Amino acid sequence: VYDISHFYRRHPGGARLLVSHAGQDATDAFVAFHVNKVLVNKYLKPLQIGELAPDQPSIEPTKNEKLVKDFRELRATVERMGLLEPNQLFFFLLLAHILLLDAAAWLILFYFGTSLLPFVFSLLLLTISQVQASWLQHDLGHLSVFRKTKWNHLLHKFVMCHLIGASAKWWTLLHSQHHAKPNCFHKDPDIDMHPFLFTLGKKFSVEV
Repeated sequence: VYDISHFYRRHPGGARLLVSHAGQDATDAFVAFHVNKVLVNKYLKPLQIGELAPDQPSIEPTKNEKLVKDFRELRATVERMGLLEPNQLFFFLLLAHILLLDAAAWLILFYFGTSLLPFVFSLLLLTISQVQASWLQHDLGHLSVFRKTKWNHLLHKFVMCHLIGASAKWWTLLHSQHHAKPNCFHKDPDIDMHPFLFTLGKKFSVEV
């Protein structure tokens, strides 16, 4: 049991991410979001205020205990098999591919002008490049490419800010909240438009 009443505002992943788990079992979210467990545990120790009593269930009553255990066993198996180890050559080639497409799109306009055909062809290359870049920044934002968090953040900023033209910090804060509480109204920013776009039919089951 941890008291985050003072720490949550300083949480690197954003305050909302921690608040959305207040009073709940955050084990799986903690494991999924933190690459360097040893470093993070140093911050956890001063926050610990106790442990659950032996008669208290370690899994929330609203969750399926068997399903949670199956998920944790599956994750452990996947890690043991090395399926979460990234192929850095693949990501390097992907970045090179994106930069080449960007350069080709610009050179087409530079040499052939902005008439309809060169414009459309340049647009096609740039569209492919931007879609590829959006998925590359997604993997970097999830800290999935390099073992060191710092390198993931640096390259994420380069791809997101310089190649796509958006804020890496904005994406990280919103996307982390989405994965922490997917499709939970008031907690997942991806569905914050409700009830304006979801006024038909029953309310989200999680609200009930």
